[in-house]
Amino acid sequence: MAEQQVQLTDLNLQQLQEVKRQLDEEVEHLTNSFGQLKQAQAKYRSCVADIEELKPTTSGNPLLVPLTSSLYVPGKISDPEQVVIDIGTGYYVKKSRKDAIEYYADKVAYVQKNLEKLQETIERKQDNLQSCVGVMQMKMQAERQAEQSQAAQ
Repeated sequence: MAEQQVQLTDLNLQQLQEVKRQLDEEVEHLTNSFGQLKQAQAKYRSCVADIEELKPTTSGNPLLVPLTSSLYVPGKISDPEQVVIDIGTGYYVKKSRKDAIEYYADKVAYVQKNLEKLQETIERKQDNLQSCVGVMQMKMQAERQAEQSQAAQ
């Protein structure tokens, strides 16, 4: 969907209030998305750290394997050089430690790139919001001055 260019000074106060409401909603939605991306990035970084903890000497060591966010079962590390990773939507693949670290590092970089783009969009929307508020204040002040000059006559 292409964004339309609108001269804020051509809008009346009610239209400006509607534009402000829309911009507020967009900024809130984008900010929430930014937070979710940050959480995903932290999860990927955590995966890299967890994989890096596996050393050849950890073979046979007991551990708790997460089945859900709150359910863990006991297990043992059979081959610390091979890991099973979640690639999304319920699919898992077996990879070498090196490949798994590379996979998650690529994910971190991809999310970082999207975070930077999203940050630019948020800043642009916030600038638009500030411009809208500025024009609204200018129009309200002009209305007050017009009312005062009419009352003085």
